[in-house]
Amino acid sequence: MFEPKYQLNTTLLNNLVQIKNLISELNNQNFPDLVLAKFEKDSYAISAHASTSIEGNPIPLTDVRRILKNTPAHVRDTEKEILNYNNALLYLNKFVYKPKPITKEFICIIQAMVTDKLISQKNNGKFRVEPVVVNDPRKRGIAYIPPNADDVSKLMEILVKYLEKNYNKIDPLILASIFHKQFVIIHPFMDGNGRTARLVTKYLLARMGLDTFKLFSFENYYNQNVTKYFSSVGVYGDYYDISENIDFTDWIIYFTDGIIDELLRVQKLLKNSIFSNKQTEYEKVIIEYIKKNGSISKSEYSKITNRARSTQILDFKRLVDRNFIIKQGNGKATYYTLV
Repeated sequence: MFEPKYQLNTTLLNNLVQIKNLISELNNQNFPDLVLAKFEKDSYAISAHASTSIEGNPIPLTDVRRILKNTPAHVRDTEKEILNYNNALLYLNKFVYKPKPITKEFICIIQAMVTDKLISQKNNGKFRVEPVVVNDPRKRGIAYIPPNADDVSKLMEILVKYLEKNYNKIDPLILASIFHKQFVIIHPFMDGNGRTARLVTKYLLARMGLDTFKLFSFENYYNQNVTKYFSSVGVYGDYYDISENIDFTDWIIYFTDGIIDELLRVQKLLKNSIFSNKQTEYEKVIIEYIKKNGSISKSEYSKITNRARSTQILDFKRLVDRNFIIKQGNGKATYYTLV
């Protein structure tokens, strides 16, 4: 039986109220579809960058955006990590509005996507069958001994049953945070535990109404201070000595702090984006034409508007500079598509 210990103290209750208020404010504002589309697309890049960076991937965000836009001809392992995480995000997002239940098998599918072609096939999409330890690099010693491999499947079954039992009983933020930490405590896989935990937590939040795929990335908050993240989500000692006394309160507060931080970041960026990205009527013509036809050339633009050639060039340049459209081809073969 899994009954996590936590306290609904003032700090946690205030966090829950603030999150609900921030979500309500965002939902009650009307943002242009193009701005929302840009944010949604970038949220994938931010999530892929942050979650893999937490695990030590050195690729900067600018390069992550490039990799996701154009897959390299020869993919290195660090690039494969990025692509795998993004593929898992796309896969999970398909089920937000037609949810799949979170089962042991479902979790194994996500881990298999995360570690695809990066680890031994015998450990891909399968719970571990060997013992593992979690080291503390600062102390150069063992920080935590997870449960025995023989107990992993049973503990994961208990965890997913706890989720199903409490979907409509426990605040979704609390339930998602409990899942995240308990998953890390069980450490069910030989590799990919952190990335899988964060992905399934995103899906769990979205399934319960907080759509983390569209605009924001709570992984971004963790990546800002990785040491604090690991110390908050992790535990110390032997699982069998400490499991009955683990208190989830501090972690839940940290988890909800991260949601607040990211919602505030997105709210600010959205407001600034609306202010700086107001489009002229001619720019709207370009955007709408691309939406309908897939692309637009300067000759096509000339046929649907009476703008002077020099002014046409400026219309395209402003949209390119503000990252709404991208230039393709060269010379007379130049055309533009949406970013």
